[in-house]
Amino acid sequence: MGLPDVISIQPLARLPQAEVVVPGSKSLTNRALIVAVLREGTTTLKNALWSEDTRLMVSCLRALGFEIIVEEDPDEVSNRTLIVRGHAGRIPRSGTVEKPLELFVGNAGTAARFLTALVCLGNGRYRLSGSQRMHERPQAGLIHSLRQLGYHLAAENDRLPVIVDGAGPKRASCEVDFSESSQFASALLLAEEAGGWQIQWKEESGKQSPYVKMTSELIAAMKRGGEFSIEPDASSGSYFWGVNALGLPASKNGAKVSVRNWPHSGWQIDADFPKFLTHSEELSRERDLGDSIMTAIVLSALGAVPRRFVDLARLRVQECERVAALRIELTRCGVRVVEEGESLTVLPGSIRPAIVETYGDHRMAMCFALLGLCHPGIRLRHPACVEKTFPNFFQKLSAQPPFGLGTAIRNGHSGQKLKGEELTAK
Repeated sequence: MGLPDVISIQPLARLPQAEVVVPGSKSLTNRALIVAVLREGTTTLKNALWSEDTRLMVSCLRALGFEIIVEEDPDEVSNRTLIVRGHAGRIPRSGTVEKPLELFVGNAGTAARFLTALVCLGNGRYRLSGSQRMHERPQAGLIHSLRQLGYHLAAENDRLPVIVDGAGPKRASCEVDFSESSQFASALLLAEEAGGWQIQWKEESGKQSPYVKMTSELIAAMKRGGEFSIEPDASSGSYFWGVNALGLPASKNGAKVSVRNWPHSGWQIDADFPKFLTHSEELSRERDLGDSIMTAIVLSALGAVPRRFVDLARLRVQECERVAALRIELTRCGVRVVEEGESLTVLPGSIRPAIVETYGDHRMAMCFALLGLCHPGIRLRHPACVEKTFPNFFQKLSAQPPFGLGTAIRNGHSGQKLKGEELTAK
């Protein structure tokens, strides 16, 4: 038994003293898996995230013939040690024209984009499909680049499902347009060396885009092979840093919530989240924060003055239409929100009880859980969507300090307190 379809979150009476462990980075785990299968020999990935998105990636890579051994992590139940046997740029399995090799990517954008580029290096036909939402999300920029390289890809409206005819490495060049998603550029970079490709940039500044820079630096760091440790997920950590901004009285002098082994590599833009807990009038999705800007948007409902969030266009084409979803659900909670172009302005007000729709989006569920930690009557629909990146998120909320926050999560219908496996997203 896992989470019910509606849960309620009991507000905290005081700010606890806690140091929470969050699982490994989804962005780094799925990038590292691609690098590892393209290398020669064995790579061991420590502290790798084990959630819906990374399980989908592992499942697809195994379907392609790669051997990946999965071992438990003694320190974090949502992490694993992954032992990956690389094939030096060769894709072991493929399908035929009559029967393409099927790869299902769910709603995992990294799997959809990275695997589309990867299978071009195979020799045969592949068909990638996903959830309905993934079929709506952009893929055209990547498909156009791969066609420039000389590969044949068939896709209605240049979205998933897509049929790819792998033709092995090609000495060719392409231009990358990642205005809709930086994952297009990352997908090409991950396979560039093995494919013999040359990537040309419309704008040189694109190389310094946070997630593109992460990809380039990860590739360089993993050239040595052997063992590689995945950092904690900074986006997931933002929810726990955010507890410090809820306005709760401290349980003791100096009490705060922090995240153990907080990353300082500079690879994850969301590692800067703690410094944005103090007020700034405007935050940008392109310059300041990645997905954790959603955490900042929800927290701004509790502030003292309006706060504006800009450059939000990419949020519209992710797991849900996040700009509209944030506006609608904050409004449902009694907060005034103004949507203009690709910006949101949040005007703080009184929070009222509400049943919050999560739209099947893990980050919507985790962001709005913060409101439940400081205001009564906040309930979340379909909270199990956190399985995508943080299956034991609600267990962390309920665990006693210093390992968790010590709140109660209840069945939203019966009011019964949930415990143990009932709090696991499945």
